Amino acid sequence: MSVPTVGSARVVSDLPFVAAEVHQDRVAWRYRADDSWQEKTFVEVAKSVGDLASGLVLAGVGLGDRVAVLAETRYEWSTAGLAILAAGGVVVPIYASSSPEEVAYILGDSGAVLLVAENAAQAAKVDVAAIEDLREVVLIEGEGRTIADLAAEGRATPAGEELETRRAGLSPDDPSVIIYTSGTTGPPKGCVLTHRNWLAMCHLTEELSYVVADDTVYLFLPLAHVFAQITQFSALYMGATLAFYGGDAKRIVPELAEVKPTFLPSVPRIFEKIYTIATAGIPAEQLQQAVGVGLKHRALVAAGQPVPPELAAAFAQVDAVFARVRGVFGGRLRQALSGAAPISPEVLNFFLAAGVPVLEGYGMSESTGVGTTNTLARFRIGSVGAFGVGGLDIRIAEDGEILMNGPHLFAGYWRNPEATAEVLRDGWLHTGDLGEVDEDGFVRITGRKKDIIITAGGKNIAPANVENQLRQSRWISHAVIFGDRRPYLVALITLDAEELLPWAEKQGIGGSYAELVRHPDVVALVQGIVDEANAHFVKDSQIKRFTILDRDLSQEDGELTPTLKVKRKVIHTVHEGLYQDLYS
Repeated sequence: MSVPTVGSARVVSDLPFVAAEVHQDRVAWRYRADDSWQEKTFVEVAKSVGDLASGLVLAGVGLGDRVAVLAETRYEWSTAGLAILAAGGVVVPIYASSSPEEVAYILGDSGAVLLVAENAAQAAKVDVAAIEDLREVVLIEGEGRTIADLAAEGRATPAGEELETRRAGLSPDDPSVIIYTSGTTGPPKGCVLTHRNWLAMCHLTEELSYVVADDTVYLFLPLAHVFAQITQFSALYMGATLAFYGGDAKRIVPELAEVKPTFLPSVPRIFEKIYTIATAGIPAEQLQQAVGVGLKHRALVAAGQPVPPELAAAFAQVDAVFARVRGVFGGRLRQALSGAAPISPEVLNFFLAAGVPVLEGYGMSESTGVGTTNTLARFRIGSVGAFGVGGLDIRIAEDGEILMNGPHLFAGYWRNPEATAEVLRDGWLHTGDLGEVDEDGFVRITGRKKDIIITAGGKNIAPANVENQLRQSRWISHAVIFGDRRPYLVALITLDAEELLPWAEKQGIGGSYAELVRHPDVVALVQGIVDEANAHFVKDSQIKRFTILDRDLSQEDGELTPTLKVKRKVIHTVHEGLYQDLYS
């Protein structure tokens, strides 16, 4: 029996309606409401999308109009986004954590005519009169005009014929979603992603079996991020069930046990947290032996080779720990995909040994979130995967920059031809990332081109390598290295309070986080981590001095993007005094 697909979708706006025809009464979405999990079938999703799309048409949304969505990840976000597309509009996602200034910039730059805001608090970020093209704010929940009201109007006066005419008039190369970059080096730029881009990613998902029919996919990633958008479209395309998290980040792990996903897209932090909990109290040597046994056992099983009795017996002893790990994920996880930031090979090997393979991938908004992929059939721990499938191509420029080519490349930056010309040259996307490709085609990211530090001695150093090595420690949340035109490298370090405070209590050390980071025992702990990291690098790339910040980096202070990427220039400016002290 062939895997059902919705390959007849010509533009991504067709997706919910073709999916309803193909997948019908299978469960498309699960979501929490009234303290229980509710369900919507593919037919019900298409009906909701159609009603709201009709309501948007009645509200004056025209073909090609931009409509923004400002909300946390929830099924109503997806309903709104799909309805905007079905009405022939263009979706402009905005992170729920965005400041009023950031929201105003994106609304103004995109020329959005309508904003779907989650609630009154989000709507309060917007002064409609101050934004030229914006006509109205509609809520997902709360007092005022809501998307439920629009859907009711659409049901009363369906615009089915108009919707079909609009979709038929769309070209696969028309804009569908404008995702604004996080803006680590300046104002965010709108990445124009086309209908063809998204459908190419759906085809790639099918080719690589990332999401398969009958999968259950748990989604907590923000739908303002390209990673979550791929997940949403791929689940519709493949006939998988998409389970939206309940909105409370503290309940992500409990919800994993409830949902029992088979596929999990995530960022490294979730896996690192689970790893820390699962390995707490296990001596390092014992843990290393257990992982080694698990990896050998699973490699033989995967290759269809017999498992020696002594190895089978050893595996049976350690699998009790691994079984608990599988249980944390609900016991059915087929694979997980980690992106947006590097993750320690140590963590990846542990989960692979436990039978819950976590694979790394690489992409950016400008490449519809995809560039290279590891798969269950072909992966290499420590790499971000290989390329060469689905028409995706990569090459390394003479200066080490990663260049991409293929149907996943964006159409350019919205109303910014100069910025577009900087990154799209001769059909190749200049990513700004530095990397290398091994003899088997696996790619490893080595840093960011703009972040290269040139020391006083003329040495070129990619700070990300050293920073990532430090961040593999359970204690460290962020590390930002400084050293341009200086004699040696120094680092600003922040610690994970959730790890530090319980440790300090066990050590009999009292005080707040800000007090603890000055305690000699904590400084000694971090010095040991720095010494261990330095051992991986030549002298010029080693950290000579460091300081521990008395708080973590935050988006509120402008130091992190909504996807928690470090705004290096901001940190260097804000904390310039601390860096200078390290050279005094």
